[in-house]
Amino acid sequence: MLTLNLITPFSTTTTTASATTISSKSKSIIHRYTLKSNNSSSHFHRPQTTRLPPLLLLLQQQPTSKISIYAHAHAHAHAYPFGSSANPILRIQRSFGSSFSSHLLPRAAAASSDPNDGGEAVVSKSKSLQLALVFGLWYFQNIVFNIYNKKALNLFPFPWLLASFQLFVGSLWMLFLWSLKLQPCPKISKPFLLALLGPALFHTIGHISACVSFSKVAVSFTHVIKSSEPVFSVVFSSFLGDTYPLKVWLSILPIVMGCSLAAVTEVSFNLQGLWGALISNVGFVLRNIYSKRSLQSFKEVDGLNLYGWITIISLFYLFPVAVFVEGSQWVQGYHQAIAAAGKASTFYLWVLLSGVFYHLYNQSSYQALDEISPLTFSVGNTMKRVVVIVSTILVFRNPVRPLNALGSAIAIFGTFLYSQATSGSKKKGPEVEEEKKK
Repeated sequence: MLTLNLITPFSTTTTTASATTISSKSKSIIHRYTLKSNNSSSHFHRPQTTRLPPLLLLLQQQPTSKISIYAHAHAHAHAYPFGSSANPILRIQRSFGSSFSSHLLPRAAAASSDPNDGGEAVVSKSKSLQLALVFGLWYFQNIVFNIYNKKALNLFPFPWLLASFQLFVGSLWMLFLWSLKLQPCPKISKPFLLALLGPALFHTIGHISACVSFSKVAVSFTHVIKSSEPVFSVVFSSFLGDTYPLKVWLSILPIVMGCSLAAVTEVSFNLQGLWGALISNVGFVLRNIYSKRSLQSFKEVDGLNLYGWITIISLFYLFPVAVFVEGSQWVQGYHQAIAAAGKASTFYLWVLLSGVFYHLYNQSSYQALDEISPLTFSVGNTMKRVVVIVSTILVFRNPVRPLNALGSAIAIFGTFLYSQATSGSKKKGPEVEEEKKK
């Protein structure tokens, strides 16, 4: 049976009057809802009607009343000292398996004022602060990497060795996390390693090409050219069967025009630097496309672990080629770098920082992608390029012509338009992985 208990800190007279009113209404409820049946052990059965009982209709019509339904286990009582509230609370306790209380009471409870509104606001604010922290770390780490990577290349212009060292640091970092169980280590199998060979190869091409570009031209110019990556993504994906709406194709036109204008007006223009940035775009786009197709059976591996294994395999790809390409010049270049730096510790620090922050900013990009939507990530990545370009221009005092600045702005604005265009359209055919971190 239903037991109606009225708890209130008010006077006895008020309590008695309220109880009398509720008692009369509860009799009506019991009269309508108590059904005797020889086929059921339950004392109450829900009637075949969608109409709520009078008492609950009264509660829905008066949400500001001092009476609220205590429908969940002590949810409101624990919010007050000694479990009592300044507002009288009607306790409706269940006897046996009443379907009346299990189905109808939550509706009345939902009609009352929501005590969690303030908590949701606090959670929203905490989420915003967490997101700001993730973006802040991502931007900071990327800026530090680009600055010290360029400083190290200015002293030691051997991008193949420096790129190999950065992959080596990243490999050690992931092994450290796995060994201390700070990051769950994925289960390794032969099919998994075979599936990684293609993505790791394209990642190696993208990474070394970017390092070659950084060693030949200003960091800002490399990033402007790398902002044309959506163009390669759309073109290659179209060849593989994906189709895009007209607005996506139109959005890449400013990217092409802006990059072209920036290239012809770049003070530090170098053909090797230009080709390095373009090949880097090709490598990373193919890595994304190939990863999406070859790793379909390994969705249980998270992004950070996937990147860790790609880094390790890329190191084995890159270092032997680095020895072949420029290994004979490393010793002489090392002595010249030490002499130019003045202190060996300065050179070591710059190289070490470039390796550590290369991995950290990539790790932060994966963490950011886990926390936010792909569209927000894409917009954040566009703004990251702006911050990096401005920061490196200020640090290295690179001369910038007005037309060069205009071309850079148009290209970056084009990447923003592309992110907006792709967010509202769905690709047809095989899906392509979201562009990450470049």
